[in-house]
Amino acid sequence: MGRKKLERFVQNEANPNVVQPGKEIFETIQGNWKQRFFKNEHPLVVELACGRGEFTVGLGRRYPDKNFIGVDIKGSRIWKGSAQATEEGLKNVAFLRTQIERLEESFAPGEVDELWITFPDPRPKDRDEKKRLTSPRFLQLYKQIMHPRGHIHFKTDNTGLFDYTEELFSRRPDIHVERITRDFYASKWKDEHYGIRTRYEKLFMDKGETIKYLEFFFVND
Repeated sequence: MGRKKLERFVQNEANPNVVQPGKEIFETIQGNWKQRFFKNEHPLVVELACGRGEFTVGLGRRYPDKNFIGVDIKGSRIWKGSAQATEEGLKNVAFLRTQIERLEESFAPGEVDELWITFPDPRPKDRDEKKRLTSPRFLQLYKQIMHPRGHIHFKTDNTGLFDYTEELFSRRPDIHVERITRDFYASKWKDEHYGIRTRYEKLFMDKGETIKYLEFFFVND
C-alpha cells in the first residue's frame, strides 16, 4: 500500500465527517443520522458508490437545508470528498464507508428521504446481474430503507444497463417511474441539477455518450 493512501486512511480516521468501521459511531448510527450526526431534522439524501464525492459535495453546497451522505467502500476515494467538505465547512455533508450490500446496517427502515445511484458499474455479464445496483436484490434493499414515496434517481451512460433497468421496472407494479430520458442534458430537467457533474460523467460526455436518467419511487403496498 502506497504512503499517500496510508496518509489518507489516517485522515479519514481523524475526520468526523467520515463514518467507518473502527469508529464507535459506525456501530450506532442506524436510525440516528439526523438527531445524532447532523443534529437537525432536514431531509436525508444518500448517494451510492460516490467515489471522490464530487456529486455529494456539490449537492451539499447547493442545498444547505438538506443532509447528504456519500457511500463508498474505498476509503482512498471518499477521502477527497471528505477533505473538500471539511475545507469548505459543509456541515451537511458526510461520508459512509461500507459495502452497499450492507446499507440496512447503517440506515433504519424509512430513514432515507432521497437516493442517488450515479454511474454504477454496469456489470454487463449475465452472471453478474445480482451485482447491478438496479437489480431486484438491491431494489428490495432500497425499499426497506427509503421513506414512503421517497424518490430515487438513477444516472448512467451505459445503454445496456439502462435498458435492463427500464425493462425490469416495467414489470414491477410497486415502482412508479416519475421521469425518464435517454439524453438528460437535452431534457427539460437538466437545469434542476445545476451543472453538478462527477468526474466519470465528464469523461463519458467527452466521449460523446449521452447520459440516461430515470427517477422513480416505490408505490405503497
